[in-house]
Amino acid sequence: MRVREGDEDAARDLMQELYPLVIKIVRSHLPRQTGEEDLAQMIFVKLFSKLEQYSGAFPFTHWVSRIAVNTCLNRLHHEKIRPELRWADLSEEEARVIESLAAQPADLEPDRDLAARDLVEKLLAHLSPPDRLVISLMYLEGKSIQEVRQVTGWNIPVIKVRAFRARRKLKKHLESLLKETTV
Repeated sequence: MRVREGDEDAARDLMQELYPLVIKIVRSHLPRQTGEEDLAQMIFVKLFSKLEQYSGAFPFTHWVSRIAVNTCLNRLHHEKIRPELRWADLSEEEARVIESLAAQPADLEPDRDLAARDLVEKLLAHLSPPDRLVISLMYLEGKSIQEVRQVTGWNIPVIKVRAFRARRKLKKHLESLLKETTV
């Protein structure tokens, strides 16, 4: 096979020939947060890096299909483990809230209140249930650490550490959204 010998023209021809198959598989298994072109590119990188492993025991397109499906499934699994909130996931109103937070430290306008609450809910959805609970109790409901202790049964150091880590996670998700606005 000329591609194994490093022939770039053969590699380009192979990509053009396999692209319809790969993109069809990507579209049928597309993870929510991943662009189809990005995923197709990942598949071709894996394909070319593992080309020496193809034994010829079965059709080449079957081998390519297996790499494509496994790559998509791995990406889906990765997104379940580490879900990300991206700018594209936000409604226009939520995006305006983020932009206004980034542009000025002043309070939100009253008409943005609902969008702000929706945005907070989306950010909280990225936390584990215990982290979400401690943030909701302390910051959304205004409960003291003692009241949180009574509700949850956790000791005070656990509550403080959990709240600190949850705030840090929320800040990280918000910063990633803000970075998308400047890109």
